[in-house]
Amino acid sequence: MAVITFTDEHSSPIALSRIFKASIIDSHNLIPKLLPQAIKSIDIIEGDGGTGSIKQINFAQGGNLKHKIDELNEKTYTYNYTLIEGEGLMDKIEKISYQVKFESTPDGGTVSKMTTSVYAKGGFELKEEEVKAGKEKVLGMYKVVEAYLLQNPDAYV
Repeated sequence: MAVITFTDEHSSPIALSRIFKASIIDSHNLIPKLLPQAIKSIDIIEGDGGTGSIKQINFAQGGNLKHKIDELNEKTYTYNYTLIEGEGLMDKIEKISYQVKFESTPDGGTVSKMTTSVYAKGGFELKEEEVKAGKEKVLGMYKVVEAYLLQNPDAYV
């Protein structure tokens, strides 16, 4: 089994606690509202939404994926989760693990750092364009949440 790991970093003018609450803690409520054309719903199918819980993302065009929350720490602003089920993925990939860490910046904003590890089955090789497409989707969701928070300064305070 090959493991492919890559990192990504994004800066935001939004305060640490607000972006963490909106994009992580309340994502199951906020993301479907902001992106109804892509995400039909996000359901907590096991647990209370914290560490050990399983979330199912239901796509507007059909299909879903599930991920398990490995760590959700509101004090250290860390969120680690593992994609455990996904249509069209699991025949090539055993799992995908994500480690996300949010840190405040001196100007009152936030930098989020994500490490992604893809555990590929057999001889499957992840192509650079697939990695880029995945990063762009995540960044796109993050940007939508950021724009919402900029337009709604009283949300998630």
